[in-house]
Amino acid sequence: MSRALRILVAVVVLLGGVMSLSAAENAQLARGTAITDPGVLRKLDEHDVLTISRLLWPERSANFLLTTDLLFSWLPQLKEIPPAIDAEFDRYVAQQKAAWPTETIGVGEGVDVQLFDRAVLKSPNTRFVLAGIVNRMDRAYVSEESCGEIRLIYRLTRFDAGPDGTKTAVRLPMTFNLVLKARDERQIAPNGMPVTCAEVARRWLDNGDWQGLIGTGFYPHDAMLDRIETNIQISIAPKSALHDFRSDYLLKVFKYNATTKTFEESTLENQIDRDRILADNDLRRDFKEWLLAPENLREFDRGTVLIPEKFLARAAVVPTPAGLDASALQPEFGMMQGEGKGEGKDNPVFTDNDVVGALKRAAARGDLQNVRSVAGFQRRLNDVTCAGCHQTRGIGGFHFPGVDWLADRPSNSTIVPASPHFVGDQLRRRDILAAFAAGKNPDFSRGFASRPQTRGSGELAGTEYQDGWGAHCSLQNAGSGTRDESFTSWSCATGLTCQAAAASRHIGMCFIKTR
Repeated sequence: MSRALRILVAVVVLLGGVMSLSAAENAQLARGTAITDPGVLRKLDEHDVLTISRLLWPERSANFLLTTDLLFSWLPQLKEIPPAIDAEFDRYVAQQKAAWPTETIGVGEGVDVQLFDRAVLKSPNTRFVLAGIVNRMDRAYVSEESCGEIRLIYRLTRFDAGPDGTKTAVRLPMTFNLVLKARDERQIAPNGMPVTCAEVARRWLDNGDWQGLIGTGFYPHDAMLDRIETNIQISIAPKSALHDFRSDYLLKVFKYNATTKTFEESTLENQIDRDRILADNDLRRDFKEWLLAPENLREFDRGTVLIPEKFLARAAVVPTPAGLDASALQPEFGMMQGEGKGEGKDNPVFTDNDVVGALKRAAARGDLQNVRSVAGFQRRLNDVTCAGCHQTRGIGGFHFPGVDWLADRPSNSTIVPASPHFVGDQLRRRDILAAFAAGKNPDFSRGFASRPQTRGSGELAGTEYQDGWGAHCSLQNAGSGTRDESFTSWSCATGLTCQAAAASRHIGMCFIKTR
């Protein structure tokens, strides 16, 4: 693919910020940072402009939308994805049969645990539909040269033919994210110089006229491809005598190798491999020393830490619902003192004394913004991971299920189908774009996933995202009348009070006061 891959330079970068001003109030929060207008997404998808096959195989004939059976068999770049997913399914089924030996696990009617039907990934009746485009220049701290990322989010959809020949679209519980670098280093601006991060940010914030860019023949080259992220609702288990209702989501990442021109199975960013670390004393010691080192603890506090690959996992299973307390979240359960059962409980990676001592030293250096207690450390340990973040204020196991522009009568939830965590984070992301556009150094730090970092803005005041009804808040410790130091600012708006909503000692939800 020599000429291959160039349209995102002119379309996604310049197309940025296209939002429908008549859409729901939540859509306004994402202006300049995401494209969720159903009409825009429909045109980009149905006109074969930003389909997966068009971006990865631009030489093919136009207006030929590849169904999933052809997508994975015809595009060599994707050949490693199906077998990697199959292997994870096999491991998952074996683990569930060991955990629930009396329950049947499978596809179809009459099973106790309903699995995602992998046959839809080889079906001529399904394809990935463009469901949203998200600007993640707030992740430029990962790679300054790329200016962050642009994510094209696709939702797996089945098209059922009716007796009269019409087709009905049914969205299936899987997203496929094609992650691109935000800046094409080869693109030249009108001044004859390479396009800068400031120019990319301005184009997103300025709500440019995207229609004049379609069909210009530009494609992003291989160097702009970064990775593919898949999220599949791997199973649903109704409430039974053995367990409450549970739905599990499988997360996988495939990094692009420009040499082999394939997306290869990779580790998940910051997805700590709990089981492997707990089973290896040397790895356990190394991880504790690495994370508590001053420079790493500072980035950990700010939410910008990048954990070395040797500590990371190649897959994550995210169970929902997960509750409010960080100790109830799956990924790092057992890594802290007093958590869980078995090895992690008796020999944790971090003791309370480890954490308290490290935080005291960090506070003396003036390094702390968010993590000020053991509970704050534990919560951050979860929400820097893929799995822990997806469990926090998500819609099931998704933060962006995607715009359902195929619906006959789109509701507000299908026009802006994003989680409270996603919507609440848009102000911070827009601040970072504004800093880029002004030629300033952005502040990439973020608060906890449960509570947005507003940085002085009152735009979210009184809403569920910050301090309104249903917002996450800080509970007073029983008997002491005090709040945990990491969450003292998590108050409720006038007329609401923080009340326990789950088995959590620290975090509650804002509800109307009762006498």
